[in-house]
Amino acid sequence: MLGEYRIEGRRASEIAASVERAVGAGELQPGEVLPPLRELAVYLEVNPNTVASAYRTLRERGVIETAGRRGSRVRPRPASTVREVALGPVPPGVRDAASGNPDPALLPALGPALAEAAARSAEQPTLYGAPAVGTELERLARAAFDADGVPSGPIAVASGALDAMERVLGAHLRPGDAVAVEDPGWGSLLDLIPGLGLRAVPVAVDDDGPLPEQVGRALKEGARALVVTDRAQNPTGAVLGSGRARELRKVLAGHRDVVLIEDDHGHDIVDLPLHPLAGATDHWAFVRSAAKAYGPDLRLAVLAGDDVTVDRVRGRQRLGPGWVSHLLQDALVHLWRTGAVDPKAVADAYGRRRGALLDALAARGISARGRSGMNVWIPVPDETGAVARLLHAGWAVAPGARFRMHSPPGIRVTIAGLAESEIPALADTIASAIEPREARRYD
Repeated sequence: MLGEYRIEGRRASEIAASVERAVGAGELQPGEVLPPLRELAVYLEVNPNTVASAYRTLRERGVIETAGRRGSRVRPRPASTVREVALGPVPPGVRDAASGNPDPALLPALGPALAEAAARSAEQPTLYGAPAVGTELERLARAAFDADGVPSGPIAVASGALDAMERVLGAHLRPGDAVAVEDPGWGSLLDLIPGLGLRAVPVAVDDDGPLPEQVGRALKEGARALVVTDRAQNPTGAVLGSGRARELRKVLAGHRDVVLIEDDHGHDIVDLPLHPLAGATDHWAFVRSAAKAYGPDLRLAVLAGDDVTVDRVRGRQRLGPGWVSHLLQDALVHLWRTGAVDPKAVADAYGRRRGALLDALAARGISARGRSGMNVWIPVPDETGAVARLLHAGWAVAPGARFRMHSPPGIRVTIAGLAESEIPALADTIASAIEPREARRYD
């Protein structure tokens, strides 16, 4: 049964645990096909319904996937495997253009903000029973949402964008439901969806955002939720334009029951205007993370949404962590109030580096995408070979497999930590890595 590995167990929970244990230990490899459930039932001398229940549990945990008559197989990347960890650390002496981190030099100092938050806590400690969202944070967030055209609605606070998305999806969907997602798109979200027992439906993206016809197709085929990145789309840098927003609103008008989630992690690092879709469906959530502009360790995102969605998110949050620390909330209030980040200066800094790399690649005959944000997406014929050759040359970039479902191969280069003087050499190296036999040096 599956070569040397023997699936064991008499109960569904035991069978599922046996498979999950083997996947975690590497004894069952990604893509390996599991036995047909009736065959395994005969082998284990159990009812086929018991094996079916075990396989259903494994699907809901994101360990396996089922492809109709092709049977069940171990997912290419089980949901318990974090993509960044699976790739391993950047080797010493190699320049990191892979991790997707912001430039530390463009992040504000957190010391004064945390000191003020601690002083406020000393005067008036946050105790059990306090509101989950600080009054001042809610006021400032609501004013910013109003200015950006996000519809009126209650506010919640989550521990980052992914936490907010998980809570919204959990508030409305059940295992087996389909979620329309950008392809290529954010790798962590692509892992989260099967981890929740949900099914991702890919939607192609161009520089203006998700393609309306593909969104319409996904929703007609039964997708119960849609996740859209408004700006600095990861990994392509797409920005939802006004025309595309109008088209998507028309599509969503015919699917009012769809849960719409918008990710605005590019707030305060992108100076292009926001064109929100929020309110186009009955249930929606607009998520604004502080990670890229103020620091990943701040672990805070504000979420606006319709009454039902936010009420469910807050209710489930009360049964878990209770609330996001008011120390962090007050620190973000300090940063917002004092203008600790100059969005235009940050956007200009990233824009210069991004533009320099795009121009240098174009001069070498290489097309790439990067309209906003910290990343450049480069289509390649062989991403495994390109990543390996770049690593050998001293550059770590992210393989497109981390972000793709059905879209063509590519690599993602994070420009946040690059000096503009490095970019010509990097472009030369990318050209050599993509077409090693035809590589040339450029002045």
